Amino acid sequence: MRQYRFNAKLQEPNNLRGQNSFRFNGVIRKRTVGVEPAKDGKGVVLVTKRANGQKNPAKIYSRVELKRDPRRTFNAIRKITKCGGYRKDLSTAAIRRAAAIIKSQRPVVPKKTGRPKKE
Repeated sequence: MRQYRFNAKLQEPNNLRGQNSFRFNGVIRKRTVGVEPAKDGKGVVLVTKRANGQKNPAKIYSRVELKRDPRRTFNAIRKITKCGGYRKDLSTAAIRRAAAIIKSQRPVVPKKTGRPKKE
């Protein structure tokens, strides 16, 4: 019998891809990046984990709310991850996660129907 690989998606914090791997694990890595939706439903929150805060868990995470247009949000994520010394693949994964969250926050526009047929 053939067995199929099933990739379980994880819901742990700061796991950008939701993969069960050491590379994207947000709990055991020392420096991680996470993107969450904002509490009011507009914009995203960039969560970064610092390596030097292991002794004080209350101050280990820093949160930045990004509520402007998507282009500036993506540039801010890119700058924070690049200047902060985070991995490049985490930067692209964070931008993709932010794009998906922002896209889900857009209002749903009803489709226009055509004109009714004449009889």
